[in-house]
Amino acid sequence: MHFLSPLLENYIAESSETEPKVLTELTRETHLKVVRPRMITGHFQGRVLSLLSKIISPKNILEIGTYTGYSAICLAEGLRPGGQLHTIEVNEELHAMQRHYFDKSGFGDQIVQHTGDALEIIPCLDYPFDLVFIDAHKVEYDAYFEAALTKTRPGSIILSDNVLWSGKVVEPLVPSDKATGALLAYNEKLKNDPRVETVLLPIRDGLTLCRVR
Repeated sequence: MHFLSPLLENYIAESSETEPKVLTELTRETHLKVVRPRMITGHFQGRVLSLLSKIISPKNILEIGTYTGYSAICLAEGLRPGGQLHTIEVNEELHAMQRHYFDKSGFGDQIVQHTGDALEIIPCLDYPFDLVFIDAHKVEYDAYFEAALTKTRPGSIILSDNVLWSGKVVEPLVPSDKATGALLAYNEKLKNDPRVETVLLPIRDGLTLCRVR
């Protein structure tokens, strides 16, 4: 579902900061070579992630769900000198493509790739993360959130992508649709969770911003 007309979406992108060339190239290669290229973050949301990261100025970032690396590069733009971004992707076939563009972006030495199950990897990361971006399997969002929360501190920011799920969250729920059901429960949980302050932003497919109390 498109919440805005293509004309307005183009206007919004054109009225925002220009997409870096390396990300334009990554988008093109993703569409040429990777299954489900619509999963890529994209120009407008990427600039939102970049600016949020720059405002937060994180020392350590955790990304759950790398895909081809677009959002990781955007988030890395806000890292402090010497900071690191740890990104986790279950699909090992994307590893080489991610690394190519991480290095080409100039942030390669600050981005650490992890391949495997995020719920097994996160407990092994011994860092307090200032910024977390959740964008992997929707049915696991609650588990990702809980795992990531243990690695944050007061003031840390947790972002969750695709929380509007193409508008399915306001349509009658189909019992077999596990992803939508999980997101509905997740959105309700975040609203009422006393450990975080939460606002759901209508950016692209929905982006929830939580601040750890």
